[in-house]
Amino acid sequence: MTQFTHLDKGKIKQSFGAAASSYDQLAGLQRQVGRDLLSLFPPVETDGWVMDLGCGTGFLTRQLLEINQQQALLAVDIALPMLTAARQKNSLDSQIAYLCADAENLALTAGSMQQIYSNLALQWCENLPAVFRRCRCLLQSDGQLVFATFGPKTLQELKAAWAQVDSYDHVNQFYTQADVVGFLAEAGFTDVRAESRMYQHQYRTVLELMHELKGIGAHNVSLGRKRKPTTRSQLQQMMESYRQTMLDDKVLASYEIILVRAR
Repeated sequence: MTQFTHLDKGKIKQSFGAAASSYDQLAGLQRQVGRDLLSLFPPVETDGWVMDLGCGTGFLTRQLLEINQQQALLAVDIALPMLTAARQKNSLDSQIAYLCADAENLALTAGSMQQIYSNLALQWCENLPAVFRRCRCLLQSDGQLVFATFGPKTLQELKAAWAQVDSYDHVNQFYTQADVVGFLAEAGFTDVRAESRMYQHQYRTVLELMHELKGIGAHNVSLGRKRKPTTRSQLQQMMESYRQTMLDDKVLASYEIILVRAR
């Protein structure tokens, strides 16, 4: 099983709160994955509540509502500025309720949810097995948990480039598909479908990639990260190493996405 350093939850909340104003301009991958997730595992038509866990600025929430305009939705996020942005964008949709809460500490009634959706948010949970157990408790007996999360090959080019500079963790670590499926089975889910897909995005420069990561709040939040500021020479060394992987004068960044439905 994949081993991890602990996550800095305060840093996670701060990073995503600071990114609320710039998130929508830069979150193309998140929108693409969200659409693919709904296409692969569409919501079941039901009168029960559907949760968007880690809703960010509410893109997936809006997609869920478009599929079923009568659906009762609960949008949940750890960062209040993100939740505020989601409420402003969806101000006319009275079916949506909002809750500022940590996915690892959901104080909701057992069996209160029919479906839980989450798009690229659960990778920021330190104790993922406990999150799955809590989701299993919140779901009704015929409910489903549907989510997309990052796999360990995410940003492998950036990780390799930084490895030429020092031995610190500059890129967050992520669970494998086997880890995720195992955690779900331990939590009591018996019908699990999962698949891994590789997405590649192109950037003009390494700095453009890093600007996007900062703009969506996807900082390195492991407690094993380097605490001292990166020097100009270290940054230049990393970028030179990264440029050696360029294709047709474009910087490529890979994102491994694990898409899952568990019942």
